[in-house]
Amino acid sequence: MAKIKKKHLLRIGFEQSDSIKEALLAVQHESLQRKGRESILQTLQVVLQDPEAFLNHQILAPVAKQLVPDAHTDNPDAPIFPELRTEPVPTQIYGGQGIERGAREQIEISAMLPIARATALMPDAHQGYGLPIGGVLATEGAIIPYAVGVDIGCRMSLSVFPIKANRLNGSHHAYENMLKAHTTFGAGRGPAEPMQAEVLEDPLFREIAIVKQLHGKAIKQIGSSGSGNHFVEFGEVEILDPDNEWGLPTGTYVGLLSHSGSRGLGAAIAQHYTQIAMDKTRLPKKAKQLAWLDLASSAGAEYWEAMNLAGRYASACHDHIHRRISRDLGEKPLFKVENHHNFAWKERLADGTEVLVHRKGATPAAKGELGMIPGSMTAPGFIVRGKGNPQSLGSASHGAGRLMSRSRAKQSITKHQMRKILKEHRVTLIGGAVDEAPIAYKDIHQVMAAQRDLVDVIGMFQPRIVRMATE
Repeated sequence: MAKIKKKHLLRIGFEQSDSIKEALLAVQHESLQRKGRESILQTLQVVLQDPEAFLNHQILAPVAKQLVPDAHTDNPDAPIFPELRTEPVPTQIYGGQGIERGAREQIEISAMLPIARATALMPDAHQGYGLPIGGVLATEGAIIPYAVGVDIGCRMSLSVFPIKANRLNGSHHAYENMLKAHTTFGAGRGPAEPMQAEVLEDPLFREIAIVKQLHGKAIKQIGSSGSGNHFVEFGEVEILDPDNEWGLPTGTYVGLLSHSGSRGLGAAIAQHYTQIAMDKTRLPKKAKQLAWLDLASSAGAEYWEAMNLAGRYASACHDHIHRRISRDLGEKPLFKVENHHNFAWKERLADGTEVLVHRKGATPAAKGELGMIPGSMTAPGFIVRGKGNPQSLGSASHGAGRLMSRSRAKQSITKHQMRKILKEHRVTLIGGAVDEAPIAYKDIHQVMAAQRDLVDVIGMFQPRIVRMATE
């Protein structure tokens, strides 16, 4: 029998506490005794270094709980250490052959969460943080900040004007100058002159501490766009469905499409509540970024309100851009289509269960719901009508999805290649960088083919003049 004494435990780093008492009891277990003294002490050193990894261990959990602050108390604010499911909840994957392994593994991990009820993966999916981009997750009673995403309420907004599409050629420089005059891009940047918006007067800017701290930043950045894949662009809109919702004749029109989110406001909200969630919900390492907040808790309720505020703010940013350009055009839109992703919605599953559906880089596609799914700066985008497919949790892709990571694109694509591709497709680019080159993205036609059961196509958008952040 391997004899372990208090002095041995003190020697390897245990402190005078109840953890020593629990360790001395644990080492008497037959399965540990077979290892011998040195092996037992090595195991206990591992427990000391990472006690959270042993909180559900059959033998060593009592020791670990003594080593983790508050893990063994009845304090309602103390951390919880949930176990993952042994069997995942149902998952539906669309366009599986074109989806990288990392994204598939991430959706599989999300399906093991005890709060998960169903998951789906869209055909534009690629690996992200926590939930993959293109991931959809339905949870019960809890919300996951990282399953919503950092750019809360990021969205597509399309305005279609009563202007013939060929005007984009005849007045090319005028349209180019409009984009330069009425858009601002880049991290931390905002328009030169402050703008007014009703959302900036929202009482949440006084009631929630973290949101109150962000009010000045929100005022500065209202009406602007982020960097990366965010854009504002003019293009040719073709209405394909003669029975369209607006009663318009089929044909081509000038369209204005924008893609951006809630700027620094949403990013700071995401980071703040993600940290709270990770402090409260201690998951195994592989699932760590999927830490959740109980929606009934004060932090969960706060995040829900802050998330919705960030969504309204993102919409106001797009509204500013579209109204300014509409005024410059001297035309009111015939119609607008706006849909967001990086958000959570209260919905019901087919069996009536109320859930929170997280769509991280996925478009809501309830039956009859309109949406806009862009391609790349040279590939067409699609105006779609949702089919409300329950297997996809009423969702569709939010774009073509990345084929290359940003770092790989920067290493393998030259500016010359990018300029050549743009010229071949008659696209003018203002700003932009090689990591956003069209060949860094998947084939949008293959992505759309993989989701025929999710949406109907009622129109197309072909980019012609694109504005993005400078490199």
